[in-house]
Amino acid sequence: MKDMTERLFQAREFAERAGVTVRALHYYDRLGLLKPSGHTKAGYRLYGERDFARLQQIAMLKFIGLPLKQIKELLDRKALDLPTTLRLQREVIEEKRRRLDMALQAIERAERVVMMKGEANWEAFKKIVEVINMSDNMEWMKKYYTEEAREELAKRATPHEVIEQGQRDWASLIREVEAAISAGEDPAGEKAQALAARWSALIEAFTGGNPTVREGLGKLYADKANWPSTFQKPYSDEVGAFICQAVAARKEG
Repeated sequence: MKDMTERLFQAREFAERAGVTVRALHYYDRLGLLKPSGHTKAGYRLYGERDFARLQQIAMLKFIGLPLKQIKELLDRKALDLPTTLRLQREVIEEKRRRLDMALQAIERAERVVMMKGEANWEAFKKIVEVINMSDNMEWMKKYYTEEAREELAKRATPHEVIEQGQRDWASLIREVEAAISAGEDPAGEKAQALAARWSALIEAFTGGNPTVREGLGKLYADKANWPSTFQKPYSDEVGAFICQAVAARKEG
């Protein structure tokens, strides 16, 4: 039962006290995210202390990057799994901070070169663009993965040393596949089969055996026609075709 002694405020006064706009309160009401505690006889919204507490939770979850739809789902649950949510968001923010640090370092290097030489250094500027594009690439890829898949990936996206090691492993493997193609290796041969096995192992390491992550990865590579122009596929079509042949040969064997 609602505490009859609780003081209620109309939307404008409540918004001023809470540090939000009346428009935001109306929007949250329409979403079912923050319903007023009551209404006046004239139909004006009334808010109290409990509404203020929920508004604080909304503001905190919004600040750490959760969309309003997910915030509503979290707050409407009887058992709010905030520890897991906060941990996942912390890891996402830490990864974003790491990318920002990389961009800052690239800019600082460019500044030093310009100050020393008194002219633009296009290699330094190219590095800045690469760092920014890398960040953008990570964002657009998210649409191919379900919320469950994104949460699973977020659990395994840190520490960044693991990511960097995976990138080195892929780069090394792709170079070896390119060398095998140049050498005329048979996709069904022993060397190609070993490369295909490593390729499959790296994909398994990325997906963690999770079918939703694997499905998202499949959607990503099936939609190449809609990739942004800034994204460069890490390997050529020739490498992809060679590996497909080698994997097919493994299955037939």
